[in-house]
Amino acid sequence: MRQILGLAGAPGAGKTTFARAWADELGAAYLPMDGFHLADVALDALGLRDRKGAPETFDAHGYAALLRRLRTDPDHTVWAPAFERDLEQPLAGAIGIGPEVRVVVTEGNYLLLDTPAWRAVRAELDECAYLDVDDALRTERLVARHVAFGKSPAAAAAWVAAVDEPNAALVAASRDRADRVVRGS
Repeated sequence: MRQILGLAGAPGAGKTTFARAWADELGAAYLPMDGFHLADVALDALGLRDRKGAPETFDAHGYAALLRRLRTDPDHTVWAPAFERDLEQPLAGAIGIGPEVRVVVTEGNYLLLDTPAWRAVRAELDECAYLDVDDALRTERLVARHVAFGKSPAAAAAWVAAVDEPNAALVAASRDRADRVVRGS
């Protein structure tokens, strides 16, 4: 049976870098939650595009189902979506996790959130760590990321304040549900 390890943390905490290194260290597959972003066309239809990145803008049930499938159906390659930052869109079937994979490291903001959909995600994780990092560094990284992907510095700072920081507060409130807390830099 596969082991599925999770890493949660606020936007900009460095989850991707930490999780990739953790997966490399363990010889594990890396599976980001970001592939379960709803596409912009769906966000537009739902009136949620201005909140992209909030918990309700992800397919949490689909993510939980994929994690469950990874655990219970290990005899063939399972294809998972990725998130293409250049497009700012999910990309279906971009990550293959073959039957030889015994450990999967997955990461995302909301793995520890205490709502029905996200509790289903947490239930599929054998362990979930929380990555804690200094808030000033985290927000600096977020602004830089948004600028790197096309927002002006002012628009990036406004997005971080209006969207990313409320999400960060929500994520921080779920920290006590982690099996352990690790300090990031």
